[in-house]
Amino acid sequence: MRAVVLDTNALLMPFEAKLNLDLELRRLLGDCRVVVPGPMLGELKRCGAKHSKAAIALARKYEIIPTESSGDEAIMELARKLGAYVVTNDKELRSRLRAEGIPLVYLRSGTHVILED
Repeated sequence: MRAVVLDTNALLMPFEAKLNLDLELRRLLGDCRVVVPGPMLGELKRCGAKHSKAAIALARKYEIIPTESSGDEAIMELARKLGAYVVTNDKELRSRLRAEGIPLVYLRSGTHVILED
């Protein structure tokens, strides 16, 4: 089963873009294991985003995995370890992931999620 790592903005995406992340991931990848690096919960608590409480509740629905790193490094660490896709809209992180050959899922045009292998 494929694994998918969610970053902070991926957890906010369903509330900001009004889309069902689970359905979108299933449409693109079929059944998959969705994981959240532990440090993302702290980021959500600190970020002060309008939907951060809802995003934290969403994150707790998935498997939360502790990591040695924090921030983008935690995302990359888990993606490498699990051979996982990463869901993010962070342009800098997407660039780093592409450089390492880690497959991406991201929001295009604010309306739909696309897969980039």
